[in-house]
Amino acid sequence: MTFTLKKSWSDALVLGLSVFLVFCLIFEPYIELPELVGWLGNWHPLILHFPIVLLVVAVYVNLVHKKISSLLLTIATLTVLITAITGFFLSLGSSEKGDILFWHQWLGAGLALLTALWYWLDNQKLGQHKVTKGLQLSIVLTTVLAGHFGGMVTHGEDFLALPSSNSFEEIPENPLIYKHIVASIIDDKCASCHNPNKQKGEYSMSSLKNLIKGGKTGKAIDKEHPKESELLKRLHLPNADEEHMPPQEKKQLTSIEIQLIEEWVRLGASDTLQLNQLKNDQPLVALVNNLMRPDAKEKWTKLPKVDKTILSGLNSDYLTIKKLASTSEALSINLFTSPKYEATLITNLAPIAQNIITLDLSGIPIGAKEMEFIAKCINLEILEIDKTPVTDRDIIPIKSLSKLRSLKVYDTKVSDESIDLFKGLSSLEKLYVKGSAISAEGISSLQKERPSLVVIGDIDAEIKTYFIEKDTVEITTKKEAISPK
Repeated sequence: MTFTLKKSWSDALVLGLSVFLVFCLIFEPYIELPELVGWLGNWHPLILHFPIVLLVVAVYVNLVHKKISSLLLTIATLTVLITAITGFFLSLGSSEKGDILFWHQWLGAGLALLTALWYWLDNQKLGQHKVTKGLQLSIVLTTVLAGHFGGMVTHGEDFLALPSSNSFEEIPENPLIYKHIVASIIDDKCASCHNPNKQKGEYSMSSLKNLIKGGKTGKAIDKEHPKESELLKRLHLPNADEEHMPPQEKKQLTSIEIQLIEEWVRLGASDTLQLNQLKNDQPLVALVNNLMRPDAKEKWTKLPKVDKTILSGLNSDYLTIKKLASTSEALSINLFTSPKYEATLITNLAPIAQNIITLDLSGIPIGAKEMEFIAKCINLEILEIDKTPVTDRDIIPIKSLSKLRSLKVYDTKVSDESIDLFKGLSSLEKLYVKGSAISAEGISSLQKERPSLVVIGDIDAEIKTYFIEKDTVEITTKKEAISPK
């Protein structure tokens, strides 16, 4: 069959754009775009949906044995070619090109050239030929594949993955701070916009070298002047600021994650730094330990099932039992002073002992029996026995509470004799001792061996009043500078 090219503007434009696209693909390593031409690549995400719709409509019309409009096919062909070329321009802004971007680019280019071939076959009155039908099916398949890889470029490789409750892989006991902590945070919160396939601001965070190097604005991490690092400045900008990282609509870093990155940068942004190389009193140690602690809902999933009838039978005017989360069996117990107190008010809680996470016995005249019961609450994390008559001898049983994080013994007779007990509570993070018989020397000895343990002594009168009124509210800051959550 003799082919005679139509002498029309559309034929010439389709041919010219096709040749130009092939030229770009072949000579890509040698092409440097002028700034204005490179700017045209920014239009790629805006125009790519238009040709997709046109192609799908055109293929559908042709497959149902209807003659396709010449104007529709011409517009579809020209727009898909322009989309492929602008996509090529956009990809040239990447300092490195990942596999996903590579396949997206070549599938997009292939789609444009297949469409141009369809345009040529239609001009030759072969629109209903079997070869053309097969070509159209290939165009649909290529459109789907190119769109899928494009989605991964825009939204990340796992944008179609099923939801997961765990953002991080399991952190080893002695993690490398960059590999196991910082890189995990970046992968979770930053990599969707800064990876080899999508480099917003010409910034890829796929490796330590690139993370430090930065993008358009220059070096992201300044090791000599850590506080001046562009990365940290962007993280601390208000969420509404257009320069804030990540963008407002994206998943944000938590305050702990930001502090972790700050401390890592302050210590030199090394990829060889390990947790055991840090002194226990360094802030980074506490931050990493906090991150390594399992999510509350996750660690409470294995708690025993609690019978509702048991809970209703235990609740009274002087005893409040609350669930800490609607999806778990974790319980919070708060006991109030009653006109006639008996130890059975507490010991009767034995059926739910393993479910008790927080226990507030402030001001209750407890003794050895109650403390023996408390030792059976193996999942206890927060214990408040302040303003009670407990002694050093009474509290000995709590040494078995391996999950205890917060302990309040202020205004009690507990003394320096219990210092060794506190040292042995490996999970203990906060200890409140104001008004107890524990001396300054005892506190000093405790903090020398457990520098990461926050020992809270002096509390000013105003804060203490609030603290007593809201006794179940945790205190977060250290020593004199204390403020309630």
